[in-house]
Amino acid sequence: MNEKFLKPYNPKETEDAIYKKWLDSGFFDPDVCVEKGICDKDAEKFSIVLPPPNVTGILHTGHAAMLVIEDIMVRFERMRGKKTLWLPGTDHAAIATQSKVEKILMKEEKKNRHDLGREEFLKRVEKFAQDSHDTIVGQVKKMGSSVDWSREAFTLDEKRNFAVRVAFKKMYDDGLIYRDYRVINWDPKGQTTISDDEIIHEERKANVYTFKYSKDFPISIATTRPETKVGDTAVAVHPDDKRYKKYVGKEYDAEFCGVPLHIKIIADKDVDPEYGTGAVGVTPAHSMIDFEMSKRHDLPMKQVINEYAQMTVDTPALKGKKTKVAREIIVEWLEKEGLLEKTEETDQNISTAERTGCVVEPLPKLQWFIDTNKEISLQHSNIKGVKAGDKITLKELMRTVINNGQTQILPDRFHKVYFSWVDNLRPWCISRQIWYGHRIPVWYRTDKGGKEEIYCGIEAPKDGIWEQDPDTLDTWFSAGIWTFSTLGWPDETEDFKTYHPTNVLETGYDIIFFWVARMILMTTYLLGDIPFENVYIHGLVRDKQGRKMSKSLGNAVDPLELLEKYGADALRMSLIVGVPPGNDNNLSEEKIRAYKKFANKIWNASRFVVSNLDGLDTDKQPKLAKKDEKILHELDELTKDVTEDLENFRLYLAADKLYHYFWHTFADIIIEESKPRLEGDDEADKTSCQWMLYTMLTTMLKLLHPFMPFITEEIWDNISGHEKSLLMVEKWPNKEPK
Repeated sequence: MNEKFLKPYNPKETEDAIYKKWLDSGFFDPDVCVEKGICDKDAEKFSIVLPPPNVTGILHTGHAAMLVIEDIMVRFERMRGKKTLWLPGTDHAAIATQSKVEKILMKEEKKNRHDLGREEFLKRVEKFAQDSHDTIVGQVKKMGSSVDWSREAFTLDEKRNFAVRVAFKKMYDDGLIYRDYRVINWDPKGQTTISDDEIIHEERKANVYTFKYSKDFPISIATTRPETKVGDTAVAVHPDDKRYKKYVGKEYDAEFCGVPLHIKIIADKDVDPEYGTGAVGVTPAHSMIDFEMSKRHDLPMKQVINEYAQMTVDTPALKGKKTKVAREIIVEWLEKEGLLEKTEETDQNISTAERTGCVVEPLPKLQWFIDTNKEISLQHSNIKGVKAGDKITLKELMRTVINNGQTQILPDRFHKVYFSWVDNLRPWCISRQIWYGHRIPVWYRTDKGGKEEIYCGIEAPKDGIWEQDPDTLDTWFSAGIWTFSTLGWPDETEDFKTYHPTNVLETGYDIIFFWVARMILMTTYLLGDIPFENVYIHGLVRDKQGRKMSKSLGNAVDPLELLEKYGADALRMSLIVGVPPGNDNNLSEEKIRAYKKFANKIWNASRFVVSNLDGLDTDKQPKLAKKDEKILHELDELTKDVTEDLENFRLYLAADKLYHYFWHTFADIIIEESKPRLEGDDEADKTSCQWMLYTMLTTMLKLLHPFMPFITEEIWDNISGHEKSLLMVEKWPNKEPK
């Protein structure tokens, strides 16, 4: 017995050494496993890509939960002899990373990015990203993650950049990517567009103002944003609203707070007749809903707010004023003119930019979009119910692979959330007015006649003077091709042919829209296939009171501190036991401490068994006593149950069963009842008992390994005959599920 085994288990002294041993073995790489006979060349594959953490700082407990869940799956499948690939990487997280560096720059040097210039600023961002990456890699290792570091990728590295350009050009050539003036979400502080999914809705108190544009205007309207009404071009009512039928189609002129308006009364089914007066002012330039309405009714678009949330109307009272100030001015004017009928307080969800906290302004901008409603034909199709050449839209592709069961979402209650997002998906705005990220692969020049020429290509044009589009792509564009760009696409590499589609995507429910849906969109279109067979959704890690962890509440927990205090195995168990897919986890130190005690229990029980194996030939099974046969039969049943749970992604149940069985059955009952037999004079009974304990221990270590890899590997090394083998590639107990 190793001398270390005689002392209490100390994760600080063992975990780094064990991880190095795993790394040195090369067994995280499936090619090495094949070369060394750990798995067959033609073995069934299991592949999963790590959702790439943003290079904006350190990992949080949510990332820790993600790593634990995925590592359990990966270690289980590797031990089953599958060709198992867990591919790691990090995300450049364009807006988030640039925003972080800009804040540091302003705080430390009182400069902004324009003071440095694009080239110098990007050097600063890249340095910050590299430092964050190095920190993240260290944390991923600390959690025991058995990822294949030889295949590590970065969403902004050259291989991924090439894949992004290929994808963009194909979508551009097929007419799916286009440039247009549309109303988008604009962040006045960050000075960029943002997607619907990068908006944080904050509930605030607001006033609803009911008024008329002028004394002779026939209809009253209600709004929370009077400052936008100087940009109205219509009033919309429901087609069935009898109160307003006689006005539909009529047009009126009015002067509203010094701004001339021409208002047309239209009927539109999207108007709620129960809200306010049942009539709404239509502001096509400053509302996405109104923009769509204006297209249906051929209304003019009149922009009255600029990129800095300032009024642009040419009237002294309002010009150049911030929107909040303009609102007060207009409300005062309405009161003075006797046009304000009532003011009511209401609760309102205000759209704010996730990264800057600034209130978002809907503005009309010339941007790049992906059309999700345009029909296209797939050149190849592995999608059930869709043949190559069939006409289909991206939205329909996104629905089809979930409806036909090719991709399963666990738990299935998230199907409804997914379909709701797909059904309400607007054209995807993919351009961002920031410097860090994938530059849009489009170049412009003006011909002799003054007409703009556009060139889209994988490489820059070689002839003439062309200027590249200054914008970068939405981060989720490159993230959308992550499952196959990491495997070598657009080249037909062996990795791509072997490991795609991946078996599982594991991610949090907070990015089901950001990432899951967009990966399905990009993969079905570009490959005519699914990106993954299963989506395992995990919930949020909350504090013990069920509150979301945040710096402002002072309840955020650093996983590294928990690792230092309790060890990785205890933290891993606390993040999985009692937490089904999709459910939040109320994490407390008490819970982690309990699993540290469990780790100690495993260590002590194992030490007892190993110290009582003297004289046992572990290569030859003796005749077993009936009681030992019964115990081992129960172990077989446990193995079947745990295997079935893991196969069906019931990780939390498997962990809980192993915890209770090891502690309360194996340690508290079986070992205690074995002590008199081990000390008795009946050699046959003693040998039977030893064999039973040895089989129990080695099997339990294998079953526990995916959940608690460090302590199980250390114990394995302390069992005679196992010093030169690694538990991480031992064969899973071969019991068929029920």
